[in-house]
Amino acid sequence: MFQEARGLPGDPRFTAVGRGVTAALLAELEPLFAYALPDGAPHRPTDAELRSLPQAFTYAVLSDGSRVVGRTAPARGESSAPVRFHTHAVHIPVGVPLPGDRLPVEAWRSPHWATVTPAGGASLSDPLGALPPGPAPVREGLDDFAVSRGPWLAAVLSDLRRASEEAAPAGGPVVLVERRSADVARWLGLAAVALPRESAERLTFTTYTRRPGSSALRVVGVAPEDAAGAREAGLRVHVCADRPPVEATGDVWARTAARVWRSRAPELFQEARGLPGDPFAAGPLAVVALCAGVGLGSEERAAAAGWAAERPYALDAKRVGQLVEALTSPGIDDRTGSEFDAVGRLFGALDGRCPASVTAPLAAMLVTEAVRGGNGSLELPRRDAFVGPEGEAIAGVLGPEILTELESGAGGSRPVARTVQLLRVARLLGMNTRDLLPDVATRLAPALLRATEAETERPEGPGPSGASKPPVAPAFAPALLELLDEQFDVRTALLGALDRIAPEDPGAVARFLERVALPFTGTQALPHLRMCAEAPGAMTTLGRDRTALWHRILRAAGLSPFAEPLVLRTAAGLVWEDRAPTVEEARLLLEAATSDAHRAAGTWSRLADAALGAPADAEEAEALAHALLRAFPQEIQGRERAALQLLALCRDLRTGAPEPGWADRVRTLRDRAAPLEPPVQERAFTALAGRLLAPDRPGAELYAFVRSDDADLIAAYDRAARTEPTRTRLRTQPAYAADCFTVWTAHPHVGPAWTTTAAALLEEVLRPAVRSMSAELVAEVEETVGRTGSSGRANAFRDWNRSRTLGRLGRRIVGRVRRG
Repeated sequence: MFQEARGLPGDPRFTAVGRGVTAALLAELEPLFAYALPDGAPHRPTDAELRSLPQAFTYAVLSDGSRVVGRTAPARGESSAPVRFHTHAVHIPVGVPLPGDRLPVEAWRSPHWATVTPAGGASLSDPLGALPPGPAPVREGLDDFAVSRGPWLAAVLSDLRRASEEAAPAGGPVVLVERRSADVARWLGLAAVALPRESAERLTFTTYTRRPGSSALRVVGVAPEDAAGAREAGLRVHVCADRPPVEATGDVWARTAARVWRSRAPELFQEARGLPGDPFAAGPLAVVALCAGVGLGSEERAAAAGWAAERPYALDAKRVGQLVEALTSPGIDDRTGSEFDAVGRLFGALDGRCPASVTAPLAAMLVTEAVRGGNGSLELPRRDAFVGPEGEAIAGVLGPEILTELESGAGGSRPVARTVQLLRVARLLGMNTRDLLPDVATRLAPALLRATEAETERPEGPGPSGASKPPVAPAFAPALLELLDEQFDVRTALLGALDRIAPEDPGAVARFLERVALPFTGTQALPHLRMCAEAPGAMTTLGRDRTALWHRILRAAGLSPFAEPLVLRTAAGLVWEDRAPTVEEARLLLEAATSDAHRAAGTWSRLADAALGAPADAEEAEALAHALLRAFPQEIQGRERAALQLLALCRDLRTGAPEPGWADRVRTLRDRAAPLEPPVQERAFTALAGRLLAPDRPGAELYAFVRSDDADLIAAYDRAARTEPTRTRLRTQPAYAADCFTVWTAHPHVGPAWTTTAAALLEEVLRPAVRSMSAELVAEVEETVGRTGSSGRANAFRDWNRSRTLGRLGRRIVGRVRRG
C-alpha cells in the first residue's frame, strides 16, 4: 500500500511509497493516475470551485495480476502552484481480496482517502478496510440516481455488461459523460449491484480522464467538453448529461435491470442470481421482478414466462402464483405474439403440476387471445382446463363471438389459421358447432389450397409434385392436423369438401396433400383425394410414362369411371395438368370410358385439345377428330367444332370421297374456326392442295378453288406443286403434264393471286419438266393437250414450248455476231 502526492503536472513527486512497490510498478502506475484540469478551470479557484473540480477514482489490474485502487483529487497548493494534485492509492497483491471481500467501487465513498501525505512517516489510514459494514452506506442514493438516469439506464447497463466480459471487448473503453465525476462512480455502483461479482471485478475504470482514447481501462468518465473527442476516436459514448437517447437497446436483460433499478428494488439482483440459468439471461431477473410487482415490458414478460416454462421446478408455489398473477394482470395492454407464445408454453409446463385454480387464469388469457387477438400459433390448453365454473364463464363470454364469426360469409377470405383456431377453441369450450360444420368446411377447403399455394414455392418439374425441392409444410399445418385429430366430425366434413373440389384443380390438391399429410382413415370413400395423394409418388416412380401413370392414378380412386365419371377429370388433371394429351394418349382416354362418362366429367374438352394441338404430320388426329364429332355432337360447338370438322374433312380428302363442295367447305370451316391452330390449317391446306393436284380431281372443285382467289390457299397449292413428287410426276407422266398445262393456262383473268401463281408454275415447274422430256414424250403432251382441250390449246402449248427454245437460240446467234 502506498501514498503518492504530486505537484504540477510537469513535476510529479512520489512522497510516500509502501513496501513491496518496485520502481517498475511505479512506472506502470504513473499513466493510470495522470491528471489534467478540465477546460475553463480557474487559475486560483475558491474553496467551492476547488471542491467542484473532478476527482479521478480508479481501479485497474496491473501487468503482474495485482490490482490497484486509488483516488486523485485537486488540493490547495502554494502561491506558485495554486492547485496541486494528490493521489492516494492502495496496491492489492495477487490473490488477496479487498478487506471485507468488498468490490473496488464500494471504496469510492470511503472517508479515509488522504488528501495530504502524512508527515514524519505517520501511519496511513486504510480507505478499504475502514469502510462501514453492510451495503447500505455504499449504495446510499443509488436508487435516486437510477431514477434520474432512467432514459439512459438500459443502454449503459448493456454496454457495461459487455465491458465486464472475460475477454475485454475490442474498440476501447465505454465512455460515460457526466458533469460530475461522482456520477460516473454512481454508474459503476449501479453496475456493481446488477452484475455478478466476477463480472463486476473485471470492470476496470476511472471516473475522470482527459484522454479516453489512450486508456487501457474498460470504463472511463469524461466531462461533457471531451465527449466529441471520444466519439471521434470511435469509442462507445453515453452522454448522460445531455438529451435522452431515442433508440432503445435490444438487450432484454439490460432493460429488465433498468426497470428493477427504477423501481428501487436492487435486492432483486441478488435474488435472481439464486435462480438457475445464465447470469445474463433476462428470464430469472424478470421472474423475480414480476413476483415483486415490478412492471415490465412485453419482451421481458415473455422472457420470464419462457424461462419458467423451461424450469417449472425452480419456483415454489408462492412464486408461481405471483408470476401467473403478474402475467395475467388485466391492466396490461401491450402483449405481443411472442409473449402469448411463451405464456402458452408456461401453461403447458404448469398444467397438471399445479392446481387448476392456479393455471386457469393462464388458460383464460390464452383462449381470449386466440379468439380476440387472432393469434393462430398459440398452444391452446387441454379441453379439461375449463371444467367447472371457469369453463362456463369463459364460454359464456367468448361463445357468441366464435359462433358469429364462424357463421360469417367472409370465411372464404378469412385466414386458414384463424378458422382452425376458432374451431379448436369452440371444442375446448364445449360449444355445439355441428350445424355450422358443412358451410365452414365448404369455405375452408378452397382456402386451404389458396393458402398453401401462397405460402410455399411451387417446385419445378413435371406434374404437381416436382422432384427438385422437398415440399414445405405451410405454417397452419400443425394446428390443422391437431384439429382433425381432435374432432372427428370436422375431419369428416373437411375431407368430404376437399374431395368434392379436387376434380376442379387436382394439381393444387395434390400439392396440398404433399405438404399436409391428411388422415384418410375411416369409412369415407374419398376417391379424388386418394388419387391426388397417389400422384406425387407415382410420378416419382413412373417418370414420363403418362399412360402408366394414368392407369395407376385411376386404380388409386377405388371406383370405376362408370360409377364415378369425375375420376376421369381428376386423373386427367393430375397427369396432364394444363397440358394437352398427345393424340395416342387421347385415344386411350376416349376408350377408358363411355362418351357419357366423358361428357359428365367434362374431359371431352381435353380430347378436343389433343386433336387440335397435334403436330401437322400426326395423321391420327384426323381419325380422333372424326370420333370426337360423333361422340360429342352437342358438347363440341363453335370454333372448336369447325376446327375438328376441318380435320375430319382432311381425312376424307386424303382417303375417301368427300361430299361435293369441299373446296369451298375448307374455306368456310377455316373462317369459322378462326383463330385456327397453325398445325390444323397447315394440314387442311396441304390436304386440299394435294387433292386439287390429283389427276382425278373434280373440275367443279378446281374451278371453285381458282375462282375464290384465296391467297393463303393458292400459296399452299403453289407449295404442293413445287414438291418433288409433283415434279417427278410431271417429268414422267405426259398426261399429267398436259392436264397441269391446261389448268395453269385457264382462267387468266380470275384474280391476281391465281394469275401470278399459275404463271410462275408454268415457268418454274412445268417448263423444266417438259424440257427434260424426250421428243416423243413432248409430242405426247402436245397430243394430249389437243385431245382433252382443242386444237387451239394444242397450238398454244406448241407456241409456249417453242418460245422459250427460240429465245435461247436467238440469244446464242446475237452473242456470236458480237464476238466476231
